[in-house]
Amino acid sequence: MPKTHPPYPAEFRQQMVELVRAGRTPAELSREFGCSAQTIVNWTAQVAIDAGKPLPGKEGLTTAEREELARLRRQVRQLQMERDILAKATAWFAGKNGGHPRPLRTREREPGRLPGADAVPNAESVAERLLRLAGASALAAGNGGRGAD
Repeated sequence: MPKTHPPYPAEFRQQMVELVRAGRTPAELSREFGCSAQTIVNWTAQVAIDAGKPLPGKEGLTTAEREELARLRRQVRQLQMERDILAKATAWFAGKNGGHPRPLRTREREPGRLPGADAVPNAESVAERLLRLAGASALAAGNGGRGAD
């Protein structure tokens, strides 16, 4: 199993790249400083890509592009998770109603009856008295029973 190592400081990586550019080989730098030669080669290649001059056979993404790709992948994972949660919630709510949207409840009533008349005692008689009063006040006002205009 390969050893894991915490990330090297940016200054150290930059010094290794400068030493490679000065003519030292990654293998001798590896022996001298204790990091792998492949790591130094990767750092050198990434700096070249970031500068817009990739090494032959080492084309790839710039550091900014890599960061953006990582950010977009995190965002896609988040959106997929949210979509899955919404899909499960939708399925759950649909299952509670037998797969149909919740129907509106309507109460059938007799024509001419007030809604909720059953819940209020003497509601019909109160309504009739109000109508009689409205008619009487219209007659008194001289409208002939037509109500207020």
